[in-house]
Amino acid sequence: MKRKILLDLIIKYNHLKNYIKDLGSLCVAFSGGVDSTFLLAAAHQVLENKAMAVTVRSSMYTQREFNEAKSFAESLGVKHIIMDANEYNIKEFVDNTKDRCYFCKHAIFSMIKEAATNNNILYVADGSNIDDNDDFRPGMRAIKELKVVSPLKEAQLKKEEVRQLSKQMDLPTWDKPSFACLASRIPYGTKITKEKLEMVEQGEMYLIDLGFRQFRVRHHGEIARIEVLPEDRKRFFSEGLLDEVVREFKQIGFNYVTLDLEGYRTGSMNEILTEAEKKS
Repeated sequence: MKRKILLDLIIKYNHLKNYIKDLGSLCVAFSGGVDSTFLLAAAHQVLENKAMAVTVRSSMYTQREFNEAKSFAESLGVKHIIMDANEYNIKEFVDNTKDRCYFCKHAIFSMIKEAATNNNILYVADGSNIDDNDDFRPGMRAIKELKVVSPLKEAQLKKEEVRQLSKQMDLPTWDKPSFACLASRIPYGTKITKEKLEMVEQGEMYLIDLGFRQFRVRHHGEIARIEVLPEDRKRFFSEGLLDEVVREFKQIGFNYVTLDLEGYRTGSMNEILTEAEKKS
């Protein structure tokens, strides 16, 4: 069974490399996460100086994430362009509509496409994998409209397979937790501000420093709703830790601090949307 899994993985990786090779040149939208790091490493391996990375810096991603992305690109020796987003000029983003991600992705990937064109790169790629089809992701519509390619999807790679291949390639992100855009921590219909995103970032960086790996801090006005993995929930039943977390989160600016009893799960803010709303 293990041999078959390994063989399937090799086949998919070879498919990925052949697909990238056929593109001729590629610009990777590089966040520094598990998927885009793996994709950039593969593209650089196949295309060498015909592969480049663009990181769009914004308040939607933590400074720690940005620093890690910059450091990895430097270690790889790939051309890396850093651009600044103007996300607060996007009304739908600030208003936090249910299709916020579409408008934001459209603006950001338009910037990346322009950078690619200016550097004579034919294609722009995102790091989405086939597991990303399972959640409500309006940003994928923008990806299709702008003709951005998704090599990991083309190779039918799942998140866990990307991690396995990343480990084989000795990439530092192979076991890195997934960290989505910080705007996903704020309920739809609640305006997004720089201050709110900074509060979320501070809360999440604090939890990382405490040793938590996979979690979310959801911003509900005065309330912070913390999601951690089911096996990590028991850590919060320490009076000392509870007091410490509450004290820190109140210093950040929250008046109330709660632990979500369901635990961490991706797309929890999408749970309130009906299927009709997702399709509209």
